[in-house]
Parts: sequence; C-alpha cells; structure tokens
Amino acid sequence: MQSMKSTLTRPGTLVGMVRAVGAVTAGTLLANLLAYLVQVPASRALGADGFGEYSVLSAAMLILSVPALALQAIVAREVVAGTSRRRLRRLIGSVAVAVAAGSVVGVAVMMQLAHTSLASTTAALLAAAPLAVVAGGQGLLQGAGRFGVLGAVLAGVGVLRTVPVVVAVYGGLGPTGALAAGTAGTAVAAAMVAGVAARDGYRSDTSDRARVSLADVLAASGVQFVMIVAVSVDLLLSRAVLSSSDAGVYALGAVATKAAFWLPQAIGVVVYPRLADPIRSSDALRRALVVLAGIGVCVIGAAALAGPIVPTIISDDYRSVSTLMWLFALTGALLAILQLMLLAAIARNRARGALPAFCVLVVEVAFIATVADSVTSLAVIAASSAAAAVAVTSAWLRFAESSEA
Repeated sequence: MQSMKSTLTRPGTLVGMVRAVGAVTAGTLLANLLAYLVQVPASRALGADGFGEYSVLSAAMLILSVPALALQAIVAREVVAGTSRRRLRRLIGSVAVAVAAGSVVGVAVMMQLAHTSLASTTAALLAAAPLAVVAGGQGLLQGAGRFGVLGAVLAGVGVLRTVPVVVAVYGGLGPTGALAAGTAGTAVAAAMVAGVAARDGYRSDTSDRARVSLADVLAASGVQFVMIVAVSVDLLLSRAVLSSSDAGVYALGAVATKAAFWLPQAIGVVVYPRLADPIRSSDALRRALVVLAGIGVCVIGAAALAGPIVPTIISDDYRSVSTLMWLFALTGALLAILQLMLLAAIARNRARGALPAFCVLVVEVAFIATVADSVTSLAVIAASSAAAAVAVTSAWLRFAESSEA
C-alpha cells in the first residue's frame, strides 16, 4: 500500500497537479487536434462515399483495439499497486498477440457488415495490435506518474498516426492507402512508446495481488467495449441503414461527436490514480464530472456556431448536417461523462458497472435497425441513448456507494 500512496501523492502540490494536467492536456489536445484536422482533407479528397468507408473502418479498428484501451488502465493500476515492470511487459506482449489474432476474424466480419473491400479492411484493422503496445507503454508512464513524459508521448503518437494519412490522402491513394498509411504510422509509434517506457527499468514486485493476467484485461475490456461501441455504433451501422452518400454525410457529423468525446481525455488520465483510491474516489469523480460538464457545454456551443460554415469549409455535399453539429457534440459530451464513470468502475474493480450502459446499447442498436432512416433520426437516437446511458450508470454508481457505506 505504501507504493500506492507514494504514487498518488507524487505531484505533491497544487502546482504539481496543474503541471501534470497541463502536460497531458497539451499532448492529448495536439493528438486529437491532428486527428480531427485530418478529417478535413480526407472528407474533401475522398468524397462522401470514400470518406464513409474510411470512417467506418477507422471506427471498427477502434472497437477491435478495446483490449488495448483496457490494457492501459490495468497496467496503470498495477504499477500503482507495485507489480513489477517485467511482469507487466509480458502482459502487454500477450495482449498484442491476442489482438493480432482477433484482427483476422475482424476483417471477415467487417467485410460482411459494412460491405468494404479486403484491402481496405485489412489495412485498417492491422493497426489494432500496435495500439496494444502503445497503450501498454502509456499505462506504464501513467501509473508511474510520469505525466510530463506521457504528454510528450501522446503528442508524438498523434503526429505519427495522422501525418502519414494526410500525405496518403493528398497523394491520391484513396481510402485504402490512407488507412494503410495510418497503420504504418501506428507501428512506428508503438516502437517509439516501447523505447520510452523501457527507460523506466525493472523493479521488485511489491504487490500483494495475485499474478496479473489476460483475465484482468478481459474483465476491464468488457467495460471498455461498452464505452467504445457506444461511441461508434451509430457510425458503424450508418452504412447499413442509410445510403452510402448519407452515411458519408453522417460520418462528418460524427467528427463533432468524437471531438467532444476525446478532447477532455486528459482529465480521466490524471484523475485515474485517485479513482483507484477508496478514500478519495467519490470526491475525485464528482470534481472531474463537473469539469467535464463545463468542457462539454463549451464544445456544444462551439459546434453550434461552427455548423453553418461547414459547407463553405468542407463541401456543399455536407450542408444537411451543418445544423445538427451541436447535437453530435452533445452526444460526445455525454459519452465523455459516461467514460469517466466507467473508468471509475475499472479503477475500483467494479466491472459490472458497465451492465446498465450495455443494456442501453442493446436498445440503441434495436432502434437504429428499426427506426433510423435519415441522418437526423440516427443522430437523435445516438444522443438520446447517450443521455440514457449516463443516467442509468449514475444511478448504479450511487447505489454501489450506498451499499458499501
């Protein structure tokens, strides 16, 4: 427990905490800004159909990388608990291999679900395994409280994953070339993160936990799976319920959803160790939720103001979605709040905390399959589902706290 206490208090002062948040925020903002800026040349150069394919397969890759996202949370938690780096690096390797094997199945599934080609689907999903290495290395840095280095790593990964895509798009390589370029950049980023994390060296195992294994990652993956599918399910199913042109239009609106969801990620990264502390978990969660709500309001307002200029900046083909950008941003802001709640569930080993949101997700899929027939109706379903997921998860967390009291 001494290891946990020292890590949790490492920033030491308010200044230290501000610096930690600032470093991670800067790295996260740069990475996310690049990720969203790449959508502009992609949407213009690929056209509505090509951009729809690019966006759907990018979302599929994100879902396939769910174990990688869970891995970062598990590794960070185990570093705080005192588990040795050698053991955690073995875990990272095992998860990367498992994700690579899952990619083979994922290619066949997405080709049938989204009607995409073998080349483009393979090019997209091959990025999932390197992402496991990236996430594992970031977890080592996060758990050790090396937030300055982590911020730099986040920025570097963002550059390596997006710049090749822009080059491929302007080079006229189409959706397949853009996806392949992104995957190549992710592989380089994995090597970079592994090298940075390795400098921390090994240490003795001071944890009194049982051996951490793939089962721990699997349990956390269930929570992360609900989160990532909630963010992506509307986009994934858009090509099944809308025309290819409307699906491309919807994909541009979904950029606002992703922006509102990913921009405040630094809050969860820095507060996560406190969420794992039973004494400070509830207070840390409440404070972080207030911050996320404030950021969400700002993003929604910005989306509402920016919506009317979308046809001018991008293309007149996307005019129909310009008045809905605020609704997409609202969905993302709600999902950012949901993610923080689910991170608290992982930190406190409450994997069942994802069950309420999972039930909402099932209902959302049913509504999309039976009701959605336009860009507007699909966006309304996604926003309503996000609000419902936040409400039921909040109720579950309050119930869990009262049960433990």
